[in-house]
Amino acid sequence: VQLVESGGGLVQPGGSLRLSCAASGFTFSSYPMNWYRKYPGKERELVAAIQGTDGTTRYADSVKGRFTISRDNAKNTVYLQMNSLKPEDTAVYYCRCPASGCYDTWGQGTQVTVSS
Repeated sequence: VQLVESGGGLVQPGGSLRLSCAASGFTFSSYPMNWYRKYPGKERELVAAIQGTDGTTRYADSVKGRFTISRDNAKNTVYLQMNSLKPEDTAVYYCRCPASGCYDTWGQGTQVTVSS
């Protein structure tokens, strides 16, 4: 089981980025997928989640209306579209498959930096 994130980088405030997380080694469509972020010295926090069965989504209050989680089950990939980025969105972003069937696997993380 493996999760590989991509798409991070440096962006100006107000800009956009799309993160991708490519999954392998399990039946991707059957499981929920999450995006987390981690600030230095703090625990990872849940940013967005999407169900595998019906695609139901939920978001942290801090990103509602700005971030969108989606998935393409044919490509075994989950995305996080991030718009109207703020300096406080600067963090390392991780995807996670939070289920025993995918061994509660985390990706390696991708850095997002929002700065002018």
